[in-house]
Amino acid sequence: MITAEDAKTLALALGFDRAGIAPALPGAHAGFLRDWLARGYDGEMEWIGRRAGERMDPREVMPGARSLLVVGLVYDPAGPDLTGPVSAGRIARYAGGEDYHELMLERLEALGSALEARAGGPVSQRAYVDTGPVHEREAAAGAGLGWIGKNTCLIDPELGSYLFLGVLLTDLELAADAPIEDHCGSCRACLDACPTDAFPEPYVLDASRCLSYTTIEVRGEIPEVLRAGQGDWVFGCDVCQEVCPWNTRTRRRVPADSGGLRARLAPRAAWRAPSLEWLLSLGEEAWRAAAADTALRRTKRRGLLRNALVAAGNSGDRSLGPAVRRHAEGDDPLLAEHARWALRRLELATSG
Repeated sequence: MITAEDAKTLALALGFDRAGIAPALPGAHAGFLRDWLARGYDGEMEWIGRRAGERMDPREVMPGARSLLVVGLVYDPAGPDLTGPVSAGRIARYAGGEDYHELMLERLEALGSALEARAGGPVSQRAYVDTGPVHEREAAAGAGLGWIGKNTCLIDPELGSYLFLGVLLTDLELAADAPIEDHCGSCRACLDACPTDAFPEPYVLDASRCLSYTTIEVRGEIPEVLRAGQGDWVFGCDVCQEVCPWNTRTRRRVPADSGGLRARLAPRAAWRAPSLEWLLSLGEEAWRAAAADTALRRTKRRGLLRNALVAAGNSGDRSLGPAVRRHAEGDDPLLAEHARWALRRLELATSG
């Protein structure tokens, strides 16, 4: 018989930093999800609503599921490189190394194999890492890995919120862990720091205004009203996590990288502080080589160029003018529109 402690011990032995158990039952926030979708906060991500029922009840994802084995892994504890060029773009901390989806799934599948070996027979299970209809954050909160903060990120009291989460649905009956109480208190740091006012209220994210949505999920134009707030971000955003007191160096306690996973996830040198001039010059072949095996592939070259044009416009650096102008005079209407906007911004910055 496999116990919950057996399962969690196996998970930690495979290199995960946290492991907990939640029951495979409807989540406590089912009503919240319905309201969130009704308010249009999902933007163009219609795939969230299409499988809303599965997101609310994991047993619809895997009939017969009894337990959720939830794991967490800290990423990029060193933080961003602040020594790069002045006119540099910023990418979210998670994105510049090996694609976490594949790495986490690889280890979750190994965990499933280990559970079967320990059980001495077949164990029904399915692994998910941010790609299926499983609400990882709610599962992690239910498994006691942390609480969902006002910025809607899961916060571990020792590890902070820079965490990858994965879930293994299983038909094993495992004792659930106790949830952790909310420790956000009266703090509003994340809400007040958001550059695009993406939080209409605490614990509620309007994804359609979030830079992680507009720079990655949106395939067309970035709404002009949000472009100035994008600043130098070219892929995702970490602002609401950077200002969180639970992510300070003095408070975080990052474990040793026993499984070697963090080394593989660490951002490559090219993505620590990529110059905007370099990004704007990337051809298709160079883009594919630089983004190979990273989560950056999600936005595709066109999306990254669009984002870099917005960042160039916000930079105030007129030396980027020729690189921006090439796109303004190019054949791609989407890039040309963002380039013209960037040129107007650069002109205004100079005249001001």
